[in-house]
Amino acid sequence: MTSRSTLTAWLARLDSVRLARVITARKDAVAPPEPRSMGEVAERLQRPGSVALALPRLPLPCLQVAETLAALGTVSRGALARTLGTTAPAAARELDVVLEALADHALVWPDGDGDLHMAAPLRHAWDTPLGLDAPLEKLLEGVTSEELRGMLVALGSKPVGTRQQRTAAVLEHHGDPERVASLIAKAPAAARELLQRRAELVSQQPEFIVFGAPEADSRPGARWALDRGFLIRDRHGYGRDRLPAEVALALRGPDWHAPFQPVPPAAELVSVTAVEVNRETAAAATAFAAHAASVLSVCSAAPPARLKSGGVGARELGRIGKAAHAVDAVVRMALETAYSVGLLVTDGPRVAPSKEYDAWAAQEPAAQFAVLLQAWWKLPLTPSETRDEDDKALPALAGTPVCDGCLQARCGLLAAAAGLPEGRGARAATDLGPLVAWHRPLAHPSFQDETPFATAVREAELLGVIARGSLSPLGAALLVGDAEELTAECRRLLPEATGTARLGGDLTAVVSGTPSACLAELLDATAARETSGAASVWRFSADSIRRALDSGRAPDEISAALAAVAAGPLPQPLSYLIADTARRHGRVRIAPAACVLHGDEPALLAELAAHRGLTSLGLRQLAPTVLVSAATPDQTLAALRSAGYAPVAEAADGNVRIEKIPPQRAAAAPTARRSSSKAGTGRAAHRTAAVSATVDAHASAARLLDVPPTAPEPDPFGTGVPFGTDTEEIVAGHAKQLTYADVRQLGHALDAGTAITVEYVAASGSRTVRTLSRLELDPPYLEAWCHLRDAERVFTLSRIQGVMPT
Repeated sequence: MTSRSTLTAWLARLDSVRLARVITARKDAVAPPEPRSMGEVAERLQRPGSVALALPRLPLPCLQVAETLAALGTVSRGALARTLGTTAPAAARELDVVLEALADHALVWPDGDGDLHMAAPLRHAWDTPLGLDAPLEKLLEGVTSEELRGMLVALGSKPVGTRQQRTAAVLEHHGDPERVASLIAKAPAAARELLQRRAELVSQQPEFIVFGAPEADSRPGARWALDRGFLIRDRHGYGRDRLPAEVALALRGPDWHAPFQPVPPAAELVSVTAVEVNRETAAAATAFAAHAASVLSVCSAAPPARLKSGGVGARELGRIGKAAHAVDAVVRMALETAYSVGLLVTDGPRVAPSKEYDAWAAQEPAAQFAVLLQAWWKLPLTPSETRDEDDKALPALAGTPVCDGCLQARCGLLAAAAGLPEGRGARAATDLGPLVAWHRPLAHPSFQDETPFATAVREAELLGVIARGSLSPLGAALLVGDAEELTAECRRLLPEATGTARLGGDLTAVVSGTPSACLAELLDATAARETSGAASVWRFSADSIRRALDSGRAPDEISAALAAVAAGPLPQPLSYLIADTARRHGRVRIAPAACVLHGDEPALLAELAAHRGLTSLGLRQLAPTVLVSAATPDQTLAALRSAGYAPVAEAADGNVRIEKIPPQRAAAAPTARRSSSKAGTGRAAHRTAAVSATVDAHASAARLLDVPPTAPEPDPFGTGVPFGTDTEEIVAGHAKQLTYADVRQLGHALDAGTAITVEYVAASGSRTVRTLSRLELDPPYLEAWCHLRDAERVFTLSRIQGVMPT
């Protein structure tokens, strides 16, 4: 029986609750279009791409059992337990838990006879599972009948008639581990040492083979082993001799067991209380929310420039961090998370806020933080990573390829923290690193980690997901995927935005908590920000008030606006500063001409003409109230302001030029998160339409179980049930290599206008996995926007080898 048929039968025997667990773990199996039968579900579950998505989510014991089954093939549970050394009652229960988890992912399941089957693609997840080569039955496929006869003679067995009988006889002989071990123990020393050494290899490393030169008899003892089928040579005589898995297991002996670690490693724990965790979580989340708001506000005022190679470089990151008073890790995390949800978009040579940013900035800090926190949880990269694998500086927003291992590092971290005893936390959060490796062995640590997963731990601490070495309420909500609970926890832990500031006589404005968008905008316009975080500080100066006056604000308007947000009366020094700066503001005016300076005070104009610091302007007095400058109006304006004066610029009509810069918003639509670093213009700005992750598992399970088990399986390529749409029939006619489920998935993407992921074989023979959108069918071709190339491409339907929902 095929793995698909046994999987179909097993799925059909499940009740709705158990089937819903499988669907929850493997949502892509019921992605639109909905499967029509249990057989189609089984077909989708057997896709290599689907299995590849499920593997990284498994903990270490599940992967160890799966690797063991990949080495042994279809075996009984008892045989598996003996190989793992889990025959004792306690160990047997641990094995049952692991098999149950693998079954929930439809990766391993029992048949009616109790034998364990596994998803076919899982057999190829390891080149040499447990350091074992292929089973003898597979290796004998290339052995001739005469060679089989010679093996039986050398083994002392009677050579039976047909090739099939001889194969069965060799398999029966080698299937007895004690007989194999006993015979090899009596072998010549060279053969015995060769076989023992090969059997003990942890993993078989490929050797360099000179093609055209057989390896025959190249090792002492090889001839003896080859004659008896303990080593098998390639049918053409090339390559390394193969050691059958049965022979290797026999040589390892009955005391050897496959690795199985059902219990996570221990970590040094300390007592923590819920109050302490909540307090630290609230402090971290509040600080990050305030810093992130400052970072994006800086980007709004002065959008960062992109490097020619793509991304935001170290110089711009440093500028943003200095202006927002945020460390590099927070700046990078804020930029990456905001970019992933469309608050920032690529706009030509810069990264600018989108129209969505204004709506986000007007929300309460809890709502702002919830958006960024969910974005961090789903980011397919490590946002605070600063160096690549070659130790080169890594820009932010660099368009790095999708890294599922980075996602799994976060999942493993939260799973590790969730597994700690209640009221206990790791002595240091970095001690959770080894636990992450147990919960998600396929997770990727950062290249800059000095201890395992230190970067992921640091990010989680900055966000308040991990607090006092334990899982915070925010982390718990992320782990279960409850968006409503996450939002509620953010509201509970983060204070509401502050609309008032304490204005001091030392010309400072102090805001406790996160300032509201209006308050931050007012203070940024009238003062210079000095610190950000749980408390933010601005400082007023003559320059900051002058900038506010330059933007068109009147002195009375500034005083009234500050008085409206002040916790008490406006301090007298601040009132004096505003009045004094306003008195001096505009006493000198600069008109465009290249350029003319004029004012109402001859003494002041004479002072400017004699000022040594302004000699570079080439000022020349034409009249008591008129000077001419050799520099441009903007250069003259900057020079006078640098010298401590407060000039204003005039427009050509003689009116004062307002210098308020309107917010810069990108007109382009939000880009796809992981598009190329050069994306953002034209079609590259298209957002990938992803399959919704919201799946009603129980409803899908009930619908599938309602399909009569005797209903015929669709067979559109033969004489069975036809396809449901004309598009599916056209695709099936040109892509005959695709399965029924793949044809339906591709047809649905064409009809619904959604994105799709395909495995494609180019004319050169190279295989690539591509995400395609904007699909247009032009048989026998498919025109689409390729997100791998960030360009329009034409694909031949007959070269598409597999389809997966995006």
